[in-house]
Amino acid sequence: MADVDPANVKIEFPCDYPIKILGRQCEEFHNTVLSVVEIHSPDYDRASVNLKQSSKGTFSSLTVTIIATGPEQLEALHQGLKDTGLVTMVM
Repeated sequence: MADVDPANVKIEFPCDYPIKILGRQCEEFHNTVLSVVEIHSPDYDRASVNLKQSSKGTFSSLTVTIIATGPEQLEALHQGLKDTGLVTMVM
């Protein structure tokens, strides 16, 4: 998983912030990822959630848009997603 230092990214907060989260397909992926997102951004745009599977069904990607409030929030969300053990990459 590529680590990006959110402090080095020039973003004006607060802002809508789309995040694509990739991982191996499993039953828990969708619910676990959304639970972590909800912890760090309880008012995320639930209508924006988009789940896709790879053509062979090996991987899933979940795209969600949050209201980013600052680099600390993004860093904590990224770490929370990594800590699940289900997430391969966050973009």
